[in-house]
Amino acid sequence: MAALLCYRFGQPSRLIYRLCPDARPDGRKSFSWTDYRDLIQTAHHLLGGPIALVWDNVNTHLTAGMRRCTADREWLTVIQLPPYAPHFNTLEKACGPCCGAPARRTGPSPTPDDVITAIRRGLHQLQYGQ
Repeated sequence: MAALLCYRFGQPSRLIYRLCPDARPDGRKSFSWTDYRDLIQTAHHLLGGPIALVWDNVNTHLTAGMRRCTADREWLTVIQLPPYAPHFNTLEKACGPCCGAPARRTGPSPTPDDVITAIRRGLHQLQYGQ
């Protein structure tokens, strides 16, 4: 999952997220830098203004392609977190409980569909404060 917690003065916060696609032609099981690029572009479109992006040090965030992409967007400012700083990463605090819930279930092992359903349900609750 990739997610952006979006804050704008005087407005409610927003959570914009994407789940990793199931089937990829290259066999990759995680987000590529182009997936992050597309998420940032979507956020810019939805929010309609400049973005200050606070990023952790996931290797995909640090690729040459991602650096070129972020440098080319005048409406985007990237702030890189220190190498290990979970206390600064609000997304870890917000999404941790809902994304860890499928792993804490009792009973039979959840299927991938069960996990995705639980994550979507938790993210929906985060998004709409339910």
